[in-house]
Amino acid sequence: MNQEEIIFLALDNLQKNTQIQSNWDPASVHAELNGFLTLNIENQKIRYNVEIKNELRYIHLQQVIAHNRANQPYMLLAHSIFPKIKDQLRLNKIAYLEANGNIYLTPNGITIWIDTNTAIEKSKNKSSRAFTKTGLKVVFKFLIDDTWVNKPYRQIAEQTGTGIGNITNIINGLKQDGFLIPLNRNEHILNNKKDLLDKWVNAYEQKLKPNIKIGTFRFLDDVNFYNWKNLPLNKGKSYWGAEPAADLLTNYLRPAELTCYTTETRNELIKNYRLIPDETGNIKIYNKFWHDSEMDKNTVPPLLIYADLINMNDRRCTEVAQKIYDEYLQNKL
Repeated sequence: MNQEEIIFLALDNLQKNTQIQSNWDPASVHAELNGFLTLNIENQKIRYNVEIKNELRYIHLQQVIAHNRANQPYMLLAHSIFPKIKDQLRLNKIAYLEANGNIYLTPNGITIWIDTNTAIEKSKNKSSRAFTKTGLKVVFKFLIDDTWVNKPYRQIAEQTGTGIGNITNIINGLKQDGFLIPLNRNEHILNNKKDLLDKWVNAYEQKLKPNIKIGTFRFLDDVNFYNWKNLPLNKGKSYWGAEPAADLLTNYLRPAELTCYTTETRNELIKNYRLIPDETGNIKIYNKFWHDSEMDKNTVPPLLIYADLINMNDRRCTEVAQKIYDEYLQNKL
């Protein structure tokens, strides 16, 4: 759903539900926000500076809070917003409006809060081949090192464990989505890298991560959880991810659960680290899906740490994810 469709669907549903009249003025193309919404509430006109997002996730929350501070009176308009994020928006007194007409705002000290309308389902468009389970592995490689977009297809296929035919489809998908543009006949460059990262983070959680999960475990001896830093991971085979990796990089996050990516088998993991399979356990282990030559490291790449933290939808993890983004990713995007 494009921005114009979100705007007019939201305003139409708002009027049906509340009788609030409205007027929309789009901003200039290069403006930071998307436009201005004037609401007529009990003959009082209130003009909001509006930012539009198709779907708001934790990955966007800190940016929205900053925009709210800088652009009062501010309103977020979105196709849909997750309930926990709505809680955070209200906690920060940030006005919002969803496409289904759900709204929260506090004009002149009066609170208007409607949250009873059924969510509107998005139309399902044919997804790009760049964001399939296979495509996500290739895009991950490109985001870590964008020089790989110009490597021979056979080399990309070998490095990512992907068929050459799939590489063609993935490259064409990135072009179709506007993420890969030609410099000349033989060279391309990644475009809109931050948007590509956001899309990868979301698609990874939904499509790839569930398919590489080995299992959930706990230690035979619980004390090992608190002494996890002393656990001798098999070098070149197993790597800390998510919370423990973030703690190793920032020294700013005490893990509530341990995440590991590995090439070790399930039986090897149980034997080597004295693990017990337990669906309620606090250790989650996944198959390592990328190839690299840095065998001495004991953490996954910062991009994957960032993605896992963002997808936890936890405030403390989101804050540390932002630290990792600022220090390890921002200059590359």
